[in-house]
Amino acid sequence: MKHFEEWVMQFYGQRNWTQYGVFERMGFLMEETGELAQAVRTYEIGRDRPDEAVKAEPVLKEELMGELGDILANLAILADKYGFTLEDAAKAHQEKLLKRFEAGPTN
Repeated sequence: MKHFEEWVMQFYGQRNWTQYGVFERMGFLMEETGELAQAVRTYEIGRDRPDEAVKAEPVLKEELMGELGDILANLAILADKYGFTLEDAAKAHQEKLLKRFEAGPTN
């Protein structure tokens, strides 16, 4: 992840895409999340629209991966703005859940 995050900051930075504040970045993240939702829907159940060509499964999977990448890039930029990495966030998430559920299921 570190290599990806460094690449994102360099690539996006060269294009002045990292200049936006956190509220604008959240807007971009929401936009990309919507595009991911559409890619998942298209992959799983299709689009059923006469104005869109049917795409082969490998193309649909590539589009889905691309949208996930867009989301990861936006998350990397957000994390950087707050002074941590995606790896830091992943570790914090693990620790939070392990602490929360260390007593076992609460069904």
